[in-house]
Amino acid sequence: MPVQITGSLSLPDNDLEWSFVRASGPGGQNVNKVATAAQLRFDLAGTQSLEPAVKHRLRSLAGRRVTEEGALIIVARNQRTQEGNRREALERLADLVRRALVPPKVRKPTRPTRAARERRLTNKTQRRTTKQMRGRVSWDD
Repeated sequence: MPVQITGSLSLPDNDLEWSFVRASGPGGQNVNKVATAAQLRFDLAGTQSLEPAVKHRLRSLAGRRVTEEGALIIVARNQRTQEGNRREALERLADLVRRALVPPKVRKPTRPTRAARERRLTNKTQRRTTKQMRGRVSWDD
């Protein structure tokens, strides 16, 4: 069953690869014998369901979670069950993809207004005179 990201976008199952490992941390005997931590590998480089611009944004959003081969790795170990960790990993992947789908706003370069320049300069002169007044007082004035 494909992973639904938005109403029109879903990721196919053949781009996802699951493995389950033992979780670290406290948990007593259960944590030592049950492999509940879910490790999700998403084939970012090979997927056909995302556009190249979205892939690039997703790669930058994921940071060090992307391997040299182009696989995005998400490890979920907060839940006590495999199914809970699987759901958490899928939700984190879906959240990353949703954030990568939004194109960044294009910055339009603007110039400061004349009034803003004048305010900045008057503030600078006021600050300069304040700091000059803090100096040592000379007796010859």
